Formats: sequence, structure tokens, C-alpha cells
Amino acid sequence: MYALKFELKLNNKEQTYLRGCAGYKRFVWNFALELLKASWQFEGVSASDAKRLKEIKKVFNNYLKTLPEYSWMNDYPSTIYQSVFQDLGKALTNCREGRANIPVRKEKKKGDSFTVYRTSGTYLEKGQPPLPFSNRQVLQPGKKITLPGLGTYRLKEKIPFICSSQTFTVTRVADKWFVSFNIDAEKIPPIIHLVATATGIDLGVKTFATVVNSTGDYKDVEITAPKPMNQAKTKLGKLQYHNRNKQLGNRNLGVKASKRAKRFYAKLARQHRHIANQRSCFLHKTTFDLAFVYAHLRIEDLNVVGMIANHKLSSCISDLGFYEFRRQLTYKCEWYGSKLEIVDRWYPSSKQCALCDTKNNELTLSDREFWCINPNCAFHHERIDRDKHAAYNLSVAPDEYVRLAKSEDMPVDKKEPTPLEEPAR
Repeated sequence: MYALKFELKLNNKEQTYLRGCAGYKRFVWNFALELLKASWQFEGVSASDAKRLKEIKKVFNNYLKTLPEYSWMNDYPSTIYQSVFQDLGKALTNCREGRANIPVRKEKKKGDSFTVYRTSGTYLEKGQPPLPFSNRQVLQPGKKITLPGLGTYRLKEKIPFICSSQTFTVTRVADKWFVSFNIDAEKIPPIIHLVATATGIDLGVKTFATVVNSTGDYKDVEITAPKPMNQAKTKLGKLQYHNRNKQLGNRNLGVKASKRAKRFYAKLARQHRHIANQRSCFLHKTTFDLAFVYAHLRIEDLNVVGMIANHKLSSCISDLGFYEFRRQLTYKCEWYGSKLEIVDRWYPSSKQCALCDTKNNELTLSDREFWCINPNCAFHHERIDRDKHAAYNLSVAPDEYVRLAKSEDMPVDKKEPTPLEEPAR
């Protein structure tokens, strides 16, 4: 199973309707979240988050939707608000288990998205599951797509083959709209890779990735981040600086944004989208090349959360997308038949000598070359590139430090469980 994403080609009427759907989703999310937080203040209530959301959903259906001032909700598919309660439940679960922070209110200017799905199907008997694929939306090849409850929309690219899906997510990035969905299909892996032996990948800030083969039979590869990304960030900073004195609006103070401020927000969103597209393009091309060429890859289990805590490196690490690189490389290695292994983060790949295994604790982050402190080692009098040395150590790491990478292992780092604001039981 993998996902497809297409850009929608909309007219003004269709854009207005989709904005309304996104506003409906945003309203339900904020309503449910406020009631949920209010329920935590009652000491006599002892129920799980799932039971609380179930009762909030009943209040929404049986009371709020019946009020005349909320009759506009009937213009939009009911699957939108149903998916909101599902998403909020998942967000609370991730928060409880330490994978995310407490859910927050959704704002209009930070992007729109909503999910619809097909509920109807063919049932042989009441209470039995539907027939296979009868509850899925069949998509024909071409530049049109039919979304459950929304109608048919034009696409800017063709759907390459006939497929089907049950759930569709519509998102807005700046002034562009996209639809994404999953299909049940498998990628066909290539039969032969160009490099069969173990290869280590060391990630860094100055050089994004250093690729070194364990046998030394293949040329070392250094992958640098694209320079246009830095230029786009500079343009973003200038845009923010030149508009620093505009009346941008403040909902808490009751100040409305000016027309120039609204144009600024639109231009700012387009610039952010441009930077995100550059990063995404670079990561997709890099991970594809690595998974397609190398049959056996090894990367380090980096503590991304801890690295971002360093204020001197946090911006660079966030821009490069270490987490996204590993996520894409993991599933693409599964697609193309490559083997990806994760080396334990406590393995001293940077400080341990590749020849005599002596550990150089004097090495710091500012040192870009490695030298061995053992006077009898050949690297004692010879300095080598630190990133290449670390990549080679990853490729020859002992088996006790290595484990197989799997898609279900994500995310890389797990935060401490977040305490929610609720009374003790």
C-alpha cells in the first residue's frame, strides 16, 4: 500500500466550497477540544478520553446541529465531522504515549485540510462486513476524480491507472489544493543493485550525507543540500522584515487584519510552500538514488530531538529534514528490495578509530578531521575526513549494534509522556 497525491484544478466556486468544508472541520475540532478540556476540570468525572469524545459527539449531533444558527453544517458531508473525532482521538493517544504534544486549536491562516470517506457498500446480510471493494471509490484513469460526498473535480495531472480507495484527504498549501489517498498495490523491486556490499551513510550539517562503502571498491559520495534553499530562506527573511510594521491583526484584541496584511499572509504562505517543495524534492531524489543503487545501507539512529535542542544547530537540522530522510529511505528500501539497517546511537562511529578501535574522546563537534590518539596507529600522524571515517565505521559496525529498519519503527525519537490537565483519580 502506498499513497498518491494530485493537485486539484478548481474554479472560484469550487474553492469557496472546499474552504467551507475546511472551516467546518476546523469548527468541529475546536468545539470538541474545548469541551474535552472543560471536562478535565470536573473532579467527579472519571472516564477515558475515548468515552469523553463519545459523549461530546452525542452533544454535537443531538444538540448543536439542531440549533438554527448552525444549520449551515447541513451543506457539508457528515463524514468530515466524523473523521474529526477520529483524528482527535488519535492525537490524544499520541500525546498520552509521548509521541506528540497536547492538541491545540486549529487556525485558518495555518492551512486547511479535511478528510472524507465512502460509507456505503454492498452487504449480503445485516451485521456482516461489506463485500470486498464494494465500499471503495473506484477511480478511472484521467484528469478527473470523484470524491465521496463532494462531487467530481478536475486534476492537473492524470491518474495513471485504474485504482480504488475509501478515504480521501484534501489539503490546502498557500493557494493550491491537493487530494491524497492510499491504494492497495506493491512496488516492484529491481532485480540487481549496482552496489551489493554494506554502505554507511553519515548525516551532517555541512555535508548532508556522506556515503562510504565498506570494501572501498566504490567511490565515496558526498551529498550537499541545494543552495537555492538558502536563497529562498533569505528571501523569506526579507519578506518578513519589510512587513514588520503592518497591521497584521490580533483576534484576542479584536483587531482585524488589513488588506495589505492579508496579501502579505498569502505571499508568506507561497514562500513557505516554495521552501517546503525544494526540501521535499531534494529528499525524494536523494532517497530514491540511494535505495535504487545500494543493496545494503546503514544509517545511525540519530537523536533528532536532542540535536534540535542545540540552538546553534537547530535551524540547520530542521531545514535539512533528518527525520524525513530516514522515513523516506525506510519505505523506499522496502519498495526497491534494499536492506536498510539502523546502527545504535551509542555506537562511537565518529570517535572510534577504524584501524585500531581506539576511542578519541578529545574529538569535538568543531573538529572536521579525525586523528587517532594511539601512537602506534597509522592514523596517529595522518588526518582523515571525519564524516567519511564515521560513514565507514557505520558500514562495518558489529552486529550487536545493528538492527533492521522497519516502517513501523517510526518515529525515531519518543518524547516524554505529556501530562494533561486533568484531576487525579
